[in-house]
Amino acid sequence: MPFWSENFGQDPTMKDPKRKFRFTVEFQGIQSPQGGAMLWYAKTAAKPSFQIAAAEHKYLNHTFYYPGSVTWQDVAITLVDPVNPDMAATLSDIVVLSGYTPPADSTSLSTMSKAKAAGALGTVIVTQIDSDGNDLEQWTLWNAFMTEIKYGDLEYGGDDLTEMSVTLKYDWARLKTSGTDGSSTVANTGAKEFFSV
Repeated sequence: MPFWSENFGQDPTMKDPKRKFRFTVEFQGIQSPQGGAMLWYAKTAAKPSFQIAAAEHKYLNHTFYYPGSVTWQDVAITLVDPVNPDMAATLSDIVVLSGYTPPADSTSLSTMSKAKAAGALGTVIVTQIDSDGNDLEQWTLWNAFMTEIKYGDLEYGGDDLTEMSVTLKYDWARLKTSGTDGSSTVANTGAKEFFSV
């Protein structure tokens, strides 16, 4: 039944529809001294998305399309920059642990690698929750690494909180959902996970 067709007062077990403001973000490579994996200062987070390429085949005056490769799109996350933990310093540390160091002389030969970049950031998890804090959707990004960091803008005329934005690239994402009875399910397959490889 649609959520608006029942009386919440008569059925207190009914669930609200998914709400945009109920979510958590985790960078599991961030350790406790740096504030821990749960980013309580996350302000916005894009859910993963993908695009399916289409190959075209023409026969006489007809055009037929066939699905092609799947490309996952970047995920952008906006963070407020608290003093403790200092996220500007933490994200900079992740870049250094990914293998980047400014060149000091001709012997500075280290470079970034996927293994170091994904390992420094750790597993990235975006979770949409319900009013009780239970998981509704859990997106896990596979081999995620940062491709862009914006440390925010400064302005004498503004009194907003300082914000940072991080763009993540990843190989694929895994979606785990939970039904109203607490069991995990995906569409009609009965599988517990979606896009799992």
